[in-house]
Amino acid sequence: MIKKVLLSIFAVIVIIEEWLWDALTFAGQWFSRVLHLEKFDDWLLNATPNKALLTFFIPLILAAPFNVLAVVLLARGAIIEGILVEIGVKLFTTLLVARIFRLVKTALLTFGWFAMIYNTITGVLHWAHDVIHQTTIYQFSLKLKAAIKIQVAALLKTFT
Repeated sequence: MIKKVLLSIFAVIVIIEEWLWDALTFAGQWFSRVLHLEKFDDWLLNATPNKALLTFFIPLILAAPFNVLAVVLLARGAIIEGILVEIGVKLFTTLLVARIFRLVKTALLTFGWFAMIYNTITGVLHWAHDVIHQTTIYQFSLKLKAAIKIQVAALLKTFT
């Protein structure tokens, strides 16, 4: 019983993560097109491992002051504002880190320590996803996601 409840909770987390990942990937591609970042993307693709590592950590460094702001807001009783700032920072940072990582992954994996961490994390994530993907709630979410995509596509067609 406890195992089933925990798997359901983890399945919901995985579902949210996958849906957010899709949305953030789309947003990253859109920002890149709108801001004409093709040259920057090319530079990242050809960056040396050290430059790739520095570039990978820049979004995390830039996010730190906003994380502090969120804590200050929470400490001063501005709970909703603090939570909204933290959610916004997490989403934007995830968007940037994911986009940058996709471009510099090859260079980063030349660092043995990075490759070890990456392989460990991806191994655990693959195992967890395999377990979660077998749950009823996850299977239901796939059907729901497909139905939502159809509805969104139909809605977008009315605007084009």
